[in-house]
Order: sequence, then C-alpha cells, then structure tokens
Amino acid sequence: MWKRILRLFNWVLALAAAGVCAAAWWVVWRPGGGLSGEAQAPVAGEVRVERDRLGVPHITAASIEDALFAQGYATAQDRLWQMDGLRRLAAGELAEIAGKSALPLDLRARQLRLRWLAEQWAAALPAPQRALLAAYARGVNFFLEQNLNRLPPEFTLLGYAPRPWRIADSLLCALEMDRTLSGNWEHDLLKHRMARAGERTLVEQLFPPRLGTEPLPGSNAWTLSGARTATGKPLLANDPHLPWTQPATWHLVHLRAPGLNAAGAALPGIPGIIIGRNERIAWGITALQFDNMDLYFEKLDARIGRYEYKGQAAQAQRAVERIHIKGEKPAEISLWITAHGPVIAEEDGAPLALSWTAAQAAGAEFPIVDLNRARNWQEFREALRRLPGPNINVLYADTDGNTGWQVAGRLPVREGFDGSEPADGSSGRFDWKGFVPFEQLPSYFNPKSGLLVSANHNAFPEKAPYLVSGFFSSPDRAVQITALLNRKEKFSADDMLSIQGDVYSALHHGLARAAVEAVKRREDSNEAARAGAQLLAGWDGQMRKDSAAAFLAHLLYQHLRRAIGERASPKYGAAYRTFLAPGVVARIVRERKNEWFEDFDLLLANATADAVEEGRRMQGRRMEKWRYGQINRIALAHPVMGRIPWLGRYFNFGPVEMDGGATTVRAVTEAYGPSMRFVADLSDPGAARIVIPTGVSGHRFSGHYGDQWETYLNGGSFRLEFTRVEARETLRLIPDKRR
Repeated sequence: MWKRILRLFNWVLALAAAGVCAAAWWVVWRPGGGLSGEAQAPVAGEVRVERDRLGVPHITAASIEDALFAQGYATAQDRLWQMDGLRRLAAGELAEIAGKSALPLDLRARQLRLRWLAEQWAAALPAPQRALLAAYARGVNFFLEQNLNRLPPEFTLLGYAPRPWRIADSLLCALEMDRTLSGNWEHDLLKHRMARAGERTLVEQLFPPRLGTEPLPGSNAWTLSGARTATGKPLLANDPHLPWTQPATWHLVHLRAPGLNAAGAALPGIPGIIIGRNERIAWGITALQFDNMDLYFEKLDARIGRYEYKGQAAQAQRAVERIHIKGEKPAEISLWITAHGPVIAEEDGAPLALSWTAAQAAGAEFPIVDLNRARNWQEFREALRRLPGPNINVLYADTDGNTGWQVAGRLPVREGFDGSEPADGSSGRFDWKGFVPFEQLPSYFNPKSGLLVSANHNAFPEKAPYLVSGFFSSPDRAVQITALLNRKEKFSADDMLSIQGDVYSALHHGLARAAVEAVKRREDSNEAARAGAQLLAGWDGQMRKDSAAAFLAHLLYQHLRRAIGERASPKYGAAYRTFLAPGVVARIVRERKNEWFEDFDLLLANATADAVEEGRRMQGRRMEKWRYGQINRIALAHPVMGRIPWLGRYFNFGPVEMDGGATTVRAVTEAYGPSMRFVADLSDPGAARIVIPTGVSGHRFSGHYGDQWETYLNGGSFRLEFTRVEARETLRLIPDKRR
C-alpha cells in the first residue's frame, strides 16, 4: 500500500515538473524561435537573415527598403519588449502597464511632450526618409502578426499585447536617446540655487565652461592616422558611456543591399547603423554635452494662462494629458506651453519654461541611412549636416587614410545669455536666434599630429563665433588617452583595446599625493590622517577593484568635493556633482587661492582623516583589507523578469566589482559605463572588433542573452563579421505574392 502511495506521489511530482517545464517552454523558450527556415513576407525580393555565432543578424536584400524591413523584423525577434518599453518610456505610457510606480516617469515625458514632438517630426520628414522608416515599421509589424500567440514573457507577465509599430515610434526612440544625452536643465537650476544661497563669485568657478587643460582638438572616441599605426592605415576606437541596462542598449546588425553594406551597433527601434563601419569608412560617437536646453522664468498667471512676453501680454497654450494607470483611474495633467516651451518646473513660486533643440521639428530629417552609405569625408559630412540631434561628436576614418572629427546636431545661438542659469523670459532678450551654422561647428580633418581624441570634454576653440556653454566632462580622460597614444610610434588594434581598459586616474592620484604632503607638513595631524597618508603614499593611481588605496582616494575626493561645494554655497554643497566637478576640485586644490581656504594643508589633512573614518565605518578598521570594488559594483537587472522571486537572478547580471571610475579611460561607475567597445582597422574590412555588455538577444534561453558578458568584463572583444560571415542559422523571407 505504501509503495503504491509513494508511486502515485512520484507520478504527481513528475507531472507537476512536466507542467512547469511545459509552462516555462511556452512562456520563456518558445518566443526565441523562428531564426531559421523560410517564411513568406511582404518584401519585393528574397531576403536572407543569417545569424552568426553571437546571434548577430546579417541581412542581405535586393533593396534598401527590404533590408530595413528585415532589420525591423530581426530586431523585434530579439528585442520586442525592449522596443515597446522604450517607446512607452518616451511617450509617457509606462504606468499603463506597470502601475502607479511608473507615473513620475510618465509625467516627465508628458511635460517634455516627446510623443507630440515625434508626431511633428514624422509629419515633417521628406518622403524618401519616411519610406525607409515605414519599411522598418512594416518589418516589426510583420513579426507581430506572425507571433501574437508567442510573445516574449514580459508581455505575458504584465498582461498586455503591443500595439503596431509606427514611424513616430522609431522617432520616439530617437528622442529618448536625445533626452539621455541632454538633460542639463537640472544642472542650470542647481547653479542658480547655489549662486542665490552662496557666494556668486565662487559658484561661478564651480561651473566654468572650460578648465584650460583640454587637449585640442580633442564616452571615448579617437582616431590614429596611418602614419601612427602598424598597418599604415587608420585605426578608430569608440566606447560610448551610457546607463547600465539589460537587455543591452545596443543591438548588433549587418545590413547589405545595393548601395549599402554597413555593420555595427543599432539602437532597438531605430533603423540603420548608429556606430560602425561600411566598406570604405568607419565612425564612432561621443556625447557633445553642449548646452541645448535653457530655462526661462515666466510671468505667468496659471489660472488663465496669460503671461508677459517681450513687454506684451500673450496667451500660453494649454495641453491636457490623460495618463492611463494599471489598476487605477486615469490621471490628468494640465500643461502650459509658452513661446519658450513647456512649463516643467517651479522655482520660488515662478513657473520655469524649457527651450530644447529637440522641440524644433521644422526641417528635421533622419539621415542615418545616408550616413551608413557615405563613402568619403564629404558625403559623411553632408549626412551629418542634416542630423537634428542629439548633439554629438562624430569621429571618422576611411580606407584612403583620412581621419576626421565633426560636431553635429543643432546648437542654439544665444545673444548675451550663456544658458548657465534661468533667464527672465518676459523680455525676450535671451531668446534663441536660430542655430549655429553647420560650417561654424568644430570640424577637423587630417590633423598634423595624426591624432584626434574626444572624451566629452570641451573641445570648442576658445574664440568660437558664438557663446559656448555646456555640461562638459572633466578633461582627465582625454588627457590620459592622448598621453597613452603618444607613448610609442606605431599602434595596433589590440593596443586600442588595451587603452580602452586603462584605469589610471590622474585626478585621484594627484589629490592623494597632495594629501600625503599636507599631512607630512602638519605636525598636528591625527592618527586617522597619518594612517591615510601612509596608505596613499605608495599608490600608483590605478583604480583597481582590489585596491585599498583607490578606495581611500575615492572617499578623499568625495570629501574634498563636498567641502568645496559647501564653501561656495553651504546649503547646496552636497548636491554639487557635475561632470566637470573632478577637474574643478583638482584645480582649486592645485591653485590654493585664499578666497577658497586660508589653509589648504588643513583642508587636505581633515579630508584625509574624514575619509579614513568613513572607510572604517564602511569596511572595517583593517585598512589593508579595504577594496575599492566594494563601492564600484555594477548590476544589470532586467526591469521585469529580474523582479521575479527566486527566478529573477537568472535574468540579471552582477553585482560584480569593477575596475575604473568616472575619471579613468575605462569609465565605470555604478550608474553608467561603456555600453559597447568598438575598434575598426581600416586596413582590413573584416578586422573590426566589437563587444556589448551582455548579448544580442533579449530572450534568456536563446543562447545569446549573455554570451558576451564574460568577454566584456575581461576587456576582450569579438570579430565583427563583415567580409566573411559564418552563418549558424539562416532565415529566408520570400515575397508573398498574395499580398
């Protein structure tokens, strides 16, 4: 009897396990299929989608429109939920699927009117460009038609199905990246608040347009001319820094059609290659970080929408946004829009309106495919001339041996106002006077040095014919890259990868040495300061995850940054965390002006002691056991699958300790890091190297969800298959004559 009960119990367990496996296959494994075989599709000619060892789709088509159709289809195969999430994030429609917790994100997107801007942009596009975006959208929608019953698990868990893809949705994804690379109005507001509450002359020094140490001409990107490479042809390297995400920010793809043969990194939801190479040229991108947003105080009566503009009464436009919330009643918000833009904040009871270059839809184009097809510097620049945004630095190299750097995007022309803090919007004196002409944007071609370096620093000439304002990064990375590229005569592609992994911080090393000398000079330094100086004395400035000195140097900088911020504006000192802050702190400590502190040795000794005490609280009293990696850890969490109890960890990566920091070439922090590493050798089209943090696919059991993770962590890369593709799976899309 007991044997029979036990046998029955075992059968029940087996059936339950089979049910769990079947459910897992239905929800998780099944959506990753359809990568090989044949399917009838609305294409003009046969299209082949070959997947290599990393799952990268290599698309061959008889027309560019069919190639973009297949790109939309293949991207949806790999990243459909990510694409839908991006357009919802930009449109302000996350709360509809995620609930009330997503409402703040929706409110910000609605305030910026990104959905309205995308519609305006789509309507203004030239017909040939609309056709290309429409082809991509058809590919996404064809995948949806074929797979409505086997959508990725995120849709099942959240209980909704995606709507068809539209041209405006691709532009929403582009606007979201533009917003990621802009976002400096909070920086302007911080400066305004610090100046109002502190000493304006000191606050001005905290927000300088430049530090005077930028390499000229100059995320990291650089080129070397053939005179400085082992092959005699240029090298180009790029590792753009973006917030950590899972799935990864980039989707790797290769597009081949008559007049088009380009491979590299694309953004899910957007047709074409953003960073990569074709048969003749290669290009990389860094954020320009020019100030393309301005805030204006408006004399606005919010009851009726009347405000003053140029001395006259004007009527603001009122927009009502209805936000659907899962499980709740819809929320409604009312927005006022002035001549400057939407009112997005309030300061001292006064409304603040935002002007943003992305809001100027007139004349906006989508030249990405033309960029992919460019065959020389002139065609490359002509494509960039028509790029509305984001504002970027684009590095260039070609097979003829040329190298170049072109700033692209719309930069506002300001008269009498640098945009560094809110202006009085009623007078109209500080309104934009259009955009900087393309021919006046920084552009460099074949410099005598054979070297071009861009690392988000201010690379504008000091006597530019327009006001230069921005939230530029400290030049530490650019200076270090330049120094490394001047250490020998000839470089290889492997050397480029090595430089991308450099973790020396001149900032932290310099502050550490200054602290050591200050503690030596002060006989009254306490035990903590002396212990800290002893630890820092022999440090080489390398921000290694296992380094105790790097951990202390990091804390030392934080204490100095806060002390300097509080000296300028006590109420807001802790909030002073700008991109340029490391360079500002280093300069103030180096120059030792009495207007800041009477005794800099005392400042440094106290900061060292405070850093030691903080380190002891965080990691114990045995300083030799400290690890910098404990405070420089990254975690890539899937926003939906990663939250599932017990199972979520199988969809996430990390946390893992990392070398590097904000001021090292390998710029890695808990918030952001290299979203990709790319090196192109113009001597060989098939020699390009690339890696993304995790994998091409967004499906956990596809085999390509995280197959690049270990290589990425170890600083390695993969060959970007271009001239020779080793196909592991092939899907043929055959024209459907019934359509």
